[in-house]
Amino acid sequence: MATANRQLSLGAFLMATGHHVAAWRHPSVPADAGLDIAHYRHLARVAEQACLDLLFVADSVAAPTGELASRMARSDHFEPLTLLAALSGATEHIGLVATVTTSYNEPYHVARTFASLDHLSGGRAGWNLVTSDAAAEAYNFGREQHLGHAERYARAEEFYQVVTGLWDSWADDAFSRDKHSGQYYRPEGARVLGHGGEHFRVRGPLNVARPPQGWPVVVQAGASEAGRALAARTAEVVFTAQPDLPSAQRFYADLKGRLAAHGREAAALKIMPGAYVIVAASEAQAQDTHAQLQALVQPEVGIALLGRMLGNFDLSGYPPDGPLPALPLTDSGQRSRQQLLTQLAGDERLTLAQLGQRIAGGRGHLSLIGTPNQVADQMQAWFEQDAADGFNILLPHLPAGLEDIARLLVPELQRRGLFRRAYTGRTLRDHLGLERPANRHFA
Repeated sequence: MATANRQLSLGAFLMATGHHVAAWRHPSVPADAGLDIAHYRHLARVAEQACLDLLFVADSVAAPTGELASRMARSDHFEPLTLLAALSGATEHIGLVATVTTSYNEPYHVARTFASLDHLSGGRAGWNLVTSDAAAEAYNFGREQHLGHAERYARAEEFYQVVTGLWDSWADDAFSRDKHSGQYYRPEGARVLGHGGEHFRVRGPLNVARPPQGWPVVVQAGASEAGRALAARTAEVVFTAQPDLPSAQRFYADLKGRLAAHGREAAALKIMPGAYVIVAASEAQAQDTHAQLQALVQPEVGIALLGRMLGNFDLSGYPPDGPLPALPLTDSGQRSRQQLLTQLAGDERLTLAQLGQRIAGGRGHLSLIGTPNQVADQMQAWFEQDAADGFNILLPHLPAGLEDIARLLVPELQRRGLFRRAYTGRTLRDHLGLERPANRHFA
């Protein structure tokens, strides 16, 4: 339940032109936003003026190609860490969370880049640890097929251990930089990791001082059994797709209930479901914006997006006005999302085309369309009924979608005492109320 000292955590999930698959076609949206740093600087400043906790940037290390991909604005965008490093100089408080896969990277690179971002930003970095659900990524890294689900999670577990071990390479005060004595760092303040495991051999130490936050905040998004198990052991923020209150409450109770077995308190993990939000001064205006975006969705594009979300299946050979076909359990995609969308199609008896249209904006996440009061009511209910600690807001179209959140929704949440009016700390951990982790090597 909400208390005077517990408030919502809010993130802005930035996709270049917006989360809606047809947003780039909307007349108010700059179609070339994916490579426009001025566009991103504006978004970051709007989000920071609204006192949001964090900016969240997704990623894939493969560009979708083909006729249908050519109708989506998903093939050219900045690499997230490069983008957030640039935005760190345009902001002072807001957290900066980048998605980086454990499937097609090496732990030393990831530890180094996130430690650097944490220093550049003064302690505002977060790593969204993912295992890659885009099978096409394999072809860019010398593989003929994508890693299987079980192998991806086993690799991710070890990857996390190596990265956090590297962040602990140095004592917080190791770098004395004493000009008088001539000693740059204290030798006893360094530790060689010396990791040797099934997937990685990494000597260390890291060639970046310990990050200001100790570790950048670790975010995860997996909701399968393997994903939940990993999150319970390691995650500090979980981003999840939950379409309604009962399913969100079940997920919240399950994940929070797993923490004690790992010696963790419930407050050590923030659960932030995605919320696709269109807010306007009147419900009619909000519904009109939604209708405008939906009208821009070409049916075949919606079905292609659906196939991707279900686990990289080609659905082009099935009749658009027919039901979702029975599909095998994906081994290359997100199993939790496949289960969610399959259930949605069955519960509402949607055709392929209807399901593709349905997920064009929210991808199966909670959808909130209405006035500030209506949207805030829903958020408050989830927050107070043990379904969420906050929300990662999926902006439908940009920049207007974020500007509406800042102008209309945030003031209503502040009026209710559910959200801050000013930042009280400087780091992302401060914003989220998360403790700074102790160094495993130095007391």
